Amino acid sequence: MKPRFKQSKEIKVGVVGYGGAFNMGRAHLQDMQRAGMTPRAVAEPDAARLAVAAKDFPGIQTFSSVTEMLAGSDVNLIVLITPHNTHAPLALQCLRAGRHVVCEKPFAITTAECDAMIAAAKKSGVMLSTYHNRHWDGSILKALEVVKSGVIGDVVRVECHMGGWGKPGDWWRSSKSISGGILYDWGVHVLEYTLQLVGSEVTEVTGFAKRGFWAAQSKWGKDTIEDEGFAVVRFKSSAWATLCISQIDANMKRGMVEVTGTKGTFLWEYDTHEIIVRDGDLTRVTKGRNPPTQWEKYYDNIAAHLTKGVPLVITPEWARRPIHILDLADRSASEGRTLKAKYG
Repeated sequence: MKPRFKQSKEIKVGVVGYGGAFNMGRAHLQDMQRAGMTPRAVAEPDAARLAVAAKDFPGIQTFSSVTEMLAGSDVNLIVLITPHNTHAPLALQCLRAGRHVVCEKPFAITTAECDAMIAAAKKSGVMLSTYHNRHWDGSILKALEVVKSGVIGDVVRVECHMGGWGKPGDWWRSSKSISGGILYDWGVHVLEYTLQLVGSEVTEVTGFAKRGFWAAQSKWGKDTIEDEGFAVVRFKSSAWATLCISQIDANMKRGMVEVTGTKGTFLWEYDTHEIIVRDGDLTRVTKGRNPPTQWEKYYDNIAAHLTKGVPLVITPEWARRPIHILDLADRSASEGRTLKAKYG
């Protein structure tokens, strides 16, 4: 795709979804505006939220649906901030209409959906990306620095674990059919961290799942997400990774991500980290705080890509990789067998 715009302000952006959890519609528009792009439109079925958008961004166009926005606005970049199971159908609609698209993470739910979206973007000659802002979290930036320094040796395994013991909330993220499952929300973030750290092709995935414990107490009943999801990822380099997200673990392991190398371990929470290295009979532990996040780099890169042809950091092919792992893990758990990866 060749650059289409001479200046960032020519990129007229619209968001689909405003308000709701974390007020992400406003945050996206503000971040794009900070990167030099021009907020132009909001599509949102809730009239009250549209009124808030109009107050937050005076003069912005408001629409009750994506179809109306595509027909009535000159937006050329659309950001989808909607439930996970709507990403693929909405993205396909916008891509086929010739608009550049950014999806909130996860990119989609299945590998097939990702493939269809990538094909549609290529056919229309437009950009497609996923908002992997956490690619620039301070924690992963520090982890990459430590791994590159060689202080923990060669990476052998990456363990990602989150959750605890407690009933799932009564929002759409607790619906299996809407969200994709327990691994799809934070799991896609930590898998993306893992792919940055390992830097090797995925060869196979094994998944495990426990369902039913919380279902009777959930508004979603049988459609409630798993009580626990677990995935094992094998890489061509011989490294491996595990991902566990649980709602039934009363003694969750310390740390969100643990990177084990041949000489030591890097263990991190979101804000803090520990470097644990063996030196003969001694164990040296260094503790510290992670550097600030650099989330602004995401939309800076989008603007630079569309105006100057700078390579896209979060390509759709990159964004497909964690989804492919999650898709394989889900299928593996259902089928009771390890599955080979199509996309490394």
